[in-house]
Parts: sequence; C-alpha cells; structure tokens
Amino acid sequence: MIPVTVIDVSGNTVLQVKTPETDGYTAVQVGYGDQKEQRVSKPALGIFKKAGSTPKRFIQEFRLENGTEAPAVHPGLETFTEGQWVDVIGESKGRGFQGAVKRHGFGGLKMTHGSMMHRRTGAIGCRSTPGRVWKNQKMPGHMGTTRATVQNLKIVAVRAEDGVILVSGAVPGSNGNYVTVRPAKKKSA
Repeated sequence: MIPVTVIDVSGNTVLQVKTPETDGYTAVQVGYGDQKEQRVSKPALGIFKKAGSTPKRFIQEFRLENGTEAPAVHPGLETFTEGQWVDVIGESKGRGFQGAVKRHGFGGLKMTHGSMMHRRTGAIGCRSTPGRVWKNQKMPGHMGTTRATVQNLKIVAVRAEDGVILVSGAVPGSNGNYVTVRPAKKKSA
C-alpha cells in the first residue's frame, strides 16, 4: 500500500499557447476554476473568449523548452507520467497567531523555581550595543498561509478517465486547496 494524495486536474483548460514567433518564448497558459463573467476584467475576458473557454478563477503560465509541444486537451494528464518525480507548490495551512516556541522552535525558559516566563521569547536586544532590535528577529506572530514547495514527490498513477494524478506523500495546504505541479528541479527521472 502506498499513501497518496489525489490531485484533480480535470478542470484544467489551455487558454493560450505562446510561441517564439508571436511572443518570443514558448509557454502554455492554463486556467482552472470557473468564475462569474462580471468578476473578470475586459482584457482577461477577451483571452477567455478567444480560447473558447468560460472565465477562470486561476491562471498560470508554464514555460516550455523550445521545440516542446504544448498539451492540447488536458494539461497535467498528458504532461506527467507514472514514476515521474515532481515538485508540488501550494499555500500552507493557516495556524493563526502563534508564540515563539511553536512558530520558531524556541526552547522556552525555566519551568521551575518560581519562573513565570515558560514559553515566552525572553530578551530580544540590549540597551548598549546595538541599542535596538535587529531586523528579522524571530518573534510571535502569524503562522502559516505562506507559499510552500514540497520537492521530489513521485507520481504513482495518472488516471485519465478520472482526470486525477496520484502523488505519493503529502502536498501543502488543506483539502481542496489549489496547487501547482511541476517536474522536479532537483531530481531527474
């Protein structure tokens, strides 16, 4: 048994294919998630109408190497193969306001002898030198909902009939979040 994450790519639509002759580089523009027409700008609406597609909520452009053929129907299903290594990019789960121990892994202070600062940050600077708090000092604050990339996940199966890709392991974000899947940058097939 292999634990997998199911990534739905059935709604992916090719909106535009960019070529070196027209745009100076090779790329494919993909849209996902239907959107109301009134929530889309007029220039974007023109792109959707030209592609013969309904307005999309998310648009992403993927660069291709020169000479590479752009996928015609289902980007994702035609692009990836079983056994291929991929990177998955998404937004990490939000965890709200967290203290320094949970957010940055601080060790905390004494738990005994009347100490009343158990999971607090402790001193963050000195009066003499530098006489201020350094930039990027790790402190309590908002944690999560940041761009996260999980590298080197293996594609277990590509099911064209269901319009899904099965990836071994966990991908960033909650169930139902939008993710980008790209060929692995640090691992070859």
